[in-house]
Amino acid sequence: MRVLVCPDKFAGTLTAVEVAAVIAEGWLAVAPGDHVATKPLADGGPGFLEVVGGAIGGRVLPVPTFDPLGRPVAGSVLVAHATAYLESSQACGLHLLTEAERDPKTTTSHGLGVLVAAAVESGVREIVVGLGGSATNDAGAGMLAALGAAPLDVAGYALPYGGAALALCDGLGGVPRLRTVALVAAADVDNPLTGLHGASAVFGPQKGASRVDVLLLDAALERFASVLERDLPGCPPGLASLPGAGAAGGLGAAIFACGGRRDSGIGLVRRLTGLDAALDECDLVITGEGSFDDQSLRGKVVAGVANAARDRGVPCVVIAGRVEAGRRGALAAGVTESHSLVEYLGDEAAALSRPAEGLRALSGRLAGQWSR
Repeated sequence: MRVLVCPDKFAGTLTAVEVAAVIAEGWLAVAPGDHVATKPLADGGPGFLEVVGGAIGGRVLPVPTFDPLGRPVAGSVLVAHATAYLESSQACGLHLLTEAERDPKTTTSHGLGVLVAAAVESGVREIVVGLGGSATNDAGAGMLAALGAAPLDVAGYALPYGGAALALCDGLGGVPRLRTVALVAAADVDNPLTGLHGASAVFGPQKGASRVDVLLLDAALERFASVLERDLPGCPPGLASLPGAGAAGGLGAAIFACGGRRDSGIGLVRRLTGLDAALDECDLVITGEGSFDDQSLRGKVVAGVANAARDRGVPCVVIAGRVEAGRRGALAAGVTESHSLVEYLGDEAAALSRPAEGLRALSGRLAGQWSR
């Protein structure tokens, strides 16, 4: 039997590469005669660079940068041919902060701007920025400041970092120094920057925003978007309402304001990894992620894999840390069945502390059920 294993990461426990390896190991322990191929995947969030680098190679440039609170952190840029690939979560990731440190009023995307600047200096013609898992909600103001377009107050002074200060934004201190390099936002989030479905309202609470903070941040981003439209040549009109502008705390809006475009994160990874060709040659697909919920069905890795498997008439099995997606929605997306580590191991604590053990055992059980 030909089995294709193509999971996303299990956030906080295992990378996509590790998940794929453990699932393959568990299957082959029970059905050693089967052919098991692994293709670890990512959308635009954490793990994006590892997956892309594993698929296409290239050279990795170490770049010291800063976390959302301005502390030094290690970053990198992957250069392949004339394109550089970045992972915003290396500098803006929620995983870089403790729960007590989460405050989107003050966190900054400045560190991502440092990575973009390094990519520009590498001589590439295009920069693809993987968006996801961010702790910031500053509409990319910190990133733009690092590139030479700092937001200013009415007196012409640079504003403090963070989304809240943008309520006082009155202009920009320059234009982003990109040397004609094109920017691409790799993201599957289609939320606008502001409003009920915007970055602040939808994603702010998980980053530490209270209800009052959400209203403050939404108004601040609205003001900043109007300044970008007025002061940045080439910034598209209606910036705040563009689909994807709210990705990663509004980093999508900053990329659009620089003349950039959005590409599907999972779509890009599918092309680079040759996933579609592998799907054409398999009898069963196994995918998964840390939490399989209704959000997973809106353009994330699991949905992308399940949709592609469904179109080929190939069964798709999901293994996740926990399963909360509605069965009807999962079936419509192409998911044949789903299995939860929490259910298999008994509780969430066990699933978080022994994910490899659970994945290996569940995969072996699936091999016993599915293998010819």
